[in-house]
Order: sequence, then C-alpha cells, then structure tokens
Amino acid sequence: MLAAPMKNGVIFDIRRYAIHDGPGIRTTVFLKGCPLRCWWCHNPEGQDIKPELVYRKNRCTGCGECLTSCQREALSLMAKSVSVDREKCVPCDNCSHVCPSDALAIAGKQVSVKEVLEEIEKDRTFYEESGGGVTFSGGEPLLQPDFLNALLHECKERAIHTVVDTCGFVQYEIIERMRDKVDLFLYDIKTMDNRKHKKYTGASNEQILKNLKALAEKGSSIVISFPIIPSINDDDENVTRTAKFISSLFNIQQVNLLPYHRAGIEKYKSLGKSYKLDKIQPPSSQRINFVKEKMEAFGMKVGVGGG
Repeated sequence: MLAAPMKNGVIFDIRRYAIHDGPGIRTTVFLKGCPLRCWWCHNPEGQDIKPELVYRKNRCTGCGECLTSCQREALSLMAKSVSVDREKCVPCDNCSHVCPSDALAIAGKQVSVKEVLEEIEKDRTFYEESGGGVTFSGGEPLLQPDFLNALLHECKERAIHTVVDTCGFVQYEIIERMRDKVDLFLYDIKTMDNRKHKKYTGASNEQILKNLKALAEKGSSIVISFPIIPSINDDDENVTRTAKFISSLFNIQQVNLLPYHRAGIEKYKSLGKSYKLDKIQPPSSQRINFVKEKMEAFGMKVGVGGG
C-alpha cells in the first residue's frame, strides 16, 4: 500500500532493460535537476529542474504548424527551420502536440510516486530473474530528496533492489536520510584537483569527497564512476591521486571507468545550449588501459563502460 501523502517530482526519462546502471536488468528513472554543470555532461536535458522545449532540427520539415499553436509567439520560421526564443518560451506542450515530425518535445514532466512505481513494477520479473532492480539517476536524483525518499521507501516495501547514481554534491544529511533504503550507490569522482573541479563542473569537490568518505565509513555499498576526459582528468597525477583516495575507503566494490564520448552534442543544440568540449575527442584504448592498470595497481577491481 502507498503511504500518504505521496510526493510529486520531475523526471525526464524512464529507460527499461538497462544493463549498465547497476547489477542485473534494471529500470532507470532519470530525475530532473543537477547542481553541477559538467562540461562533458551527456544529459544536458537533466540539468535544469524545470521542463524545457527540445527542438530537433534534423526532424523538422519546416511546415510551420507549431507557429500557430504557440500563444507566446516564441517560435519563428527561418529557412525552413524553427527558431526558439527561449526567454519567451514557457514549455506548454502545445507545439509538440501539433508537430507532425516529432521535431518538438518537452524534456521533463511532473509525475507522482504512484506513476513511477507503476512503470517500475512492469519489469519485476526481469529484476527477480537477473538480480536487477531500479536505478535513480539524473540529473542529480538527490536534488529532489522528498520525491526520491518516497520512491526508495516504496521500492524497499516491495523488496526491489535500489541504486542511486549521484554526483554527491548535496548536504550529507540528505544522503543519510535515505541511506538505509539504498542497496548500492553509484558515486561520481571527476577530479581531485579542486581548482579544475570548480572550472569544469562549476562547484568545489570538497563536499563531494567528504560525503563519499562518510558514506563509506557508514558501511554503504559503493561503486565509483570515474569519467575519463582527455586533457582534463586523465593525467598521471590525477589518476594516481584518485586511485589513492579511493583505495583508502571502505566498502568500494568497484571502479567503473566511463570514457568520454560525443553522443550528447546534438542534445545541446536541441536545447539551444553551447557545448564547451567540441574539440575534445574520446580517449584512445591505450589511454583507457593506462587508467585501468593504474587503478588496478592500487588493488581495486576496475571495469570499463559501467561493467
């Protein structure tokens, strides 16, 4: 039975049959909103907690149907493509409803705990057979603590394995409040250099590292996610400092290396946002192996790509 009252939250996606977001086959729920602005973020639609209009230019036929539906005159037609005035736009879904080519969509919608649970429950058989469950990702799921806490509570009531994928940039009290409802934390470490962390994410890493240490000391199960971003955090000094820090912690099950990729670039364009790493290429297999071997030398189990 659902407890009352139930909280509402904002999500931007639910992906079923996920295999890289924790053990087994999982349903991953993406909560909207993030306190960081990582230059390499591949889910920019998850950064702002408010719904946003997405315009996919490659799908647009230039028919102009959306213009007549916009009551705020935020859309205009230029050279058979739509221009979006983001200051005027208040995502209302009118334009996406009339778009015949699915070029317009709203990233983000408000949902209830009950609605999310109904989606999660659809794949219970797969969880039980594979040792999977539900993963709450983002954005940053801990940025909606009441909603996340309610979801975790209901999942634990149903004996569904829970994972929280977090950047760790929150007050520790928020983590502690729901720690006992989380079976596994996927915890990001981006760089040990605080100056670089501020430059490339917009925030200090002090609270992040402090929270991780406290979480480990409390006995929570943790898998570290380490993105490999060429010229930013893949240097020998940072890899060594990161490996030393992680190896000093308790209850770290594994380190997952996440090689930088350029798959999110088109998302930035569709949101009218600039992408700051357009000159950076994915790391070579040699560089990935270098990082992997460096961390393994500290006695850690290391996987690549979430596995």
